[in-house]
Amino acid sequence: MEPFKQLTGIVAPVDRVNVDTDAIIPKQFLKRIERSGFGQFLFFEWRFDEGGEINPDFEPNKPRYEGASVLISRANFGCGSSREHAPWAILDYGYKVIIAPSYADIFYNNCFKNGILPVKLSEEQVEDLFQRTAAHEGYKLTVDLENKKLRDDYGLELGFELDEHRRQFLLQGLDDIGLTLQHEDAITAYEQKHAARLG
Repeated sequence: MEPFKQLTGIVAPVDRVNVDTDAIIPKQFLKRIERSGFGQFLFFEWRFDEGGEINPDFEPNKPRYEGASVLISRANFGCGSSREHAPWAILDYGYKVIIAPSYADIFYNNCFKNGILPVKLSEEQVEDLFQRTAAHEGYKLTVDLENKKLRDDYGLELGFELDEHRRQFLLQGLDDIGLTLQHEDAITAYEQKHAARLG
């Protein structure tokens, strides 16, 4: 995983509560075994109409949100099944930060394991971000993980809370395997001692 310290990116809105993992990545696309390639199916039933054409009424499809790397949404984002394909699809599409008032626990944890920063803000703060996104075409946020701050070009500066262990995961670009490999020398020494005892 790449270390995450700071990102400035266009903000795209998904103005819905209870966005579940089946909406994020529908079950018919879960046949791949690698983590890449899921972005094309992100929000599939919302992004495309029944004929497979781009749905112009789905906000993130609008040209003003092209290349967005920050996603804002409403409460209980990532609810439903525990599929890890949901953060895979989000990251593969290009979103590196999600901002919402609350998340389903499993989805929230899976974000950190896949290099996505899920920021929790109050309902009022998220509503303000929706208003700013609508008012300013190409609206961007700077997400500063080192200082736990959000900033825009219009005077906004917000702090956000984050568990320090999870913050370090992202700052150092570690997943569970990377965290374990930090102790590789100690693990090797233990295995050698154990093998010698059994010897």
